[in-house]
This record gives sequence, structure tokens and C-alpha cells, in this order.
Amino acid sequence: MSNLLSKIKWLGHAGFKIISEKIIYIDPYEIKDIEKADLILITHEHYDHCSPDDIKKIKKDSTVIVTIKSAADKLSGNIKIVTPGSEIEVEGIKIKAVPSYNINKQFHPKSTGKVGFIVNIEGESVYHAGDTDFIPEMNDIHADIALLPVSGTYVMNPEEAVHAAEVIKPKYVIPMHYGSIVGSNADGETFKKLYSGETVIL
Repeated sequence: MSNLLSKIKWLGHAGFKIISEKIIYIDPYEIKDIEKADLILITHEHYDHCSPDDIKKIKKDSTVIVTIKSAADKLSGNIKIVTPGSEIEVEGIKIKAVPSYNINKQFHPKSTGKVGFIVNIEGESVYHAGDTDFIPEMNDIHADIALLPVSGTYVMNPEEAVHAAEVIKPKYVIPMHYGSIVGSNADGETFKKLYSGETVIL
């Protein structure tokens, strides 16, 4: 059993909190949880991923925000800018920014440099895919836990997310990006039914 799995909390939509030695948030949006963050990761500038109001709730003076330039332009504080392929270490936590884009729709073009993140914590790795379709770069992604969007429309649908999971081969998949703005709880359940590996619905 993954020790890290129990420390991951889904905040709704694409938002997550990881409670480790450091408090890490990824794409917090319309969150109730206001425990202060050591590290905030923002995948791209869209309002449901980069929410200055939500970030304000959890930011303290020492909080480090890691994101791409188009999102950084909407924020203030201690910001580290990344691009697809960047690797950075913050407070002893290794973070890799990886490509995240659409190939059969126009919402997240590859040229805009949006990212997902692979975060190494306590000897395990978590991959937050961001807003993406199944893309060739996923062939090179290795992670113990994958947080994959499943709602379709702007991102992968459940069937495409299953294909991504089969390529990445994580120990666990947590479906995300459903149940609020787009997609319903049925999308998470559909993914779980179709995927032969371990699915954890949060």
C-alpha cells in the first residue's frame, strides 16, 4: 500500500492537497480548506486552475508558487516559473513540469506551454496531468500515483484516460476534473469500471 496515497486529498475539480512534511496544493479552486501552503503548483492560467482568490486563502509569506509565465502574470509572491521539461527543487521536493495539451480540440494548444507536474515526495511520485488529452509524451512519464482528468470536453474522456493509464502504468490512478464545472461523478465511475488497474475515487 502506498504511504503517500493516504496523504492526498481531492479538493474538487482539478484541485488537490498533499499533506506531507510540506503542505502542497495543486490547482486549488473554490476550496473550503484554508490550511496554509508551503508549496502551490499551478498547471496553467485558466480561471478554474489559477484562482488568485483561492491562492490568497492559503498563501503565507514563505509560500513558493511554481507555475508557467501566463499564470504567474496573474499572481504575486515567491513565484518560480517553469516550462515543459523544467525540473526544479523547492524545500527538498523535486518537481518536474511536463507537457499538457490538447491534440483533438482547441482549448489547450501545445504552443501555449501549459504543464502537468510530477512531484517526488517521500520516495514516491505523483503525476498531476493538468488539462490534457492523451499525448505522446505520456510514454515517457513514470509515476506511482497518477491524477488524470476524465470529463471529456476540455480534457480526456474516461476511455482516453484509461489508455493514458495503461501507458503510464502507475500503481494507482485518481480520476479528476469532473463533478463541478464539467463532467459528473459517473465519469469517475466509468473510468474505474473500464480500467483494469487500481482506481481510487476520492
